[in-house]
Amino acid sequence: MLPILKKEFNSFFASPIAYLVIGVFLLVNGLFLWVFNDNFNILNAGFADLNSFFYLSPWILLFLIPAITMKMFADEFQTGTIEILKTRPISNWQIVLGKFFAALLLIAIAIIPTFVYIYSVYQLGNPIGNIDFGSTLGSYLGLFLLSASYAAVGLYTSTLSKNQIVAFLLGVLIVFFLYYGFDAIANLFGNSSYTIQLLGINEHFKSINRGVIDTRDILYFLSVITFFLFLTKQKLSDE
Repeated sequence: MLPILKKEFNSFFASPIAYLVIGVFLLVNGLFLWVFNDNFNILNAGFADLNSFFYLSPWILLFLIPAITMKMFADEFQTGTIEILKTRPISNWQIVLGKFFAALLLIAIAIIPTFVYIYSVYQLGNPIGNIDFGSTLGSYLGLFLLSASYAAVGLYTSTLSKNQIVAFLLGVLIVFFLYYGFDAIANLFGNSSYTIQLLGINEHFKSINRGVIDTRDILYFLSVITFFLFLTKQKLSDE
């Protein structure tokens, strides 16, 4: 698995993908949170928290993560290197997990620089240090689990087409539905709306954002990740 991880991770930085993903993620968040005079600007919020960051990031990553994963298998199928890869003494699970963890590592590198926001909000608090660390750290955990779910979906959609653009669009579509689709459907129902919302990523992400680490939320994310990685492995076995 490690050779696959290293190969994929190095390939990110051998092309503009890694630099674009990290740069766009940090730039867009930085502009909305600190520069643009809008409702997301932390300086205009009147209280010291990172709610705006955790609201914006899932939407930004909704596009960036499928852009990371779109070529992982689509390119292998297009060039025919998948046949060479499958002849090596590694299992399909090792191939899938190697590529998955490479994507996660790149996402972590993009998220880690935003830790400086914690220090900034800490200093902006009145009094200094007036920040809910439990809620903030819980939100970062939720963001990482959400990113891992997006990556698992994107990895699966990259097995569905040899065309990277098609894989990207399918990834964005499925991730958008999982994140927001169930909330939209829930609005059409009455008493059962909350049950429908629980099927979507957004409700569990918001739950973790409150600073309460509920095992049900953790199990939900792990189930989504496992489900799509299993689908990826099955698709790879069928090729």
